[in-house]
Amino acid sequence: MNKIFFFGAGKMATAIAGGMVKSGKFRAADLTAFDVSADAAKKFTAATEVAAVSDAKKSFAAADTVLVAVKPQVVAEALAPFSGGFSGKLVISIVAGVPLEKLAALCPGSRLIRVMPNTPALVGAGAAAYAAGKTAKAADLKLAEKILSSVGSAVVVKERDLDAVTALSGSGPAYVFDFIQALADGGVAEGLTRDVALELAIETVLGSARMLRETQTHPAILRDAVTSPAGTTSRALEVLEQGGFKGLVIGAVRAAAIRSRELGK
Repeated sequence: MNKIFFFGAGKMATAIAGGMVKSGKFRAADLTAFDVSADAAKKFTAATEVAAVSDAKKSFAAADTVLVAVKPQVVAEALAPFSGGFSGKLVISIVAGVPLEKLAALCPGSRLIRVMPNTPALVGAGAAAYAAGKTAKAADLKLAEKILSSVGSAVVVKERDLDAVTALSGSGPAYVFDFIQALADGGVAEGLTRDVALELAIETVLGSARMLRETQTHPAILRDAVTSPAGTTSRALEVLEQGGFKGLVIGAVRAAAIRSRELGK
């Protein structure tokens, strides 16, 4: 059985490990974790039933796979003491903005997979993308997919596409939260209570996404099905069009992708 060591036990690592165990695809006994924060380690174990160790060296040495989940500004310092022990191991990194080339220098001799997860993984509804390093094997990609599918969906991309992924699904929840807030605000402006407006906004977005997923129908077709000629939806869409709604969203995604590329340099 593949032994997996979580190097970092923050919220995203906790979500992934918890999903792995809950899915039944992995045994808690085959996973271990380490975090410099004793509080984070304690919360990790309480949420996942996976042991968090106080000394990383033994668990690291025994691991077949190391899932790196530390903050990008400390990744070099955190991995430096282990640089001589990566040979033959699979390293899966969820560290934002750290490219495979840099990871290869930090983890010499390892096989690498770089992952861009997003925060809905915390509730088992993540949308992740992952890119493989040159020496990664087919079995490594299969394991990455198995891990990530425990907390949502996952797709394989080229590393050059991860900046676009960051801008779309990585930052995307923030755009959706803002949209839901705006929908609710509109309802409140028309006399609904805040609780009712927010509930309706949330369920509308959830239901619409589910409808897209289950019908496999193009969004424009579903939009047109809601839009009666000269009706309420038509009037509302006209306002969104005048405000450049779609263009603004496209521009936001592109701006985030540009910033992601800047941070990765």
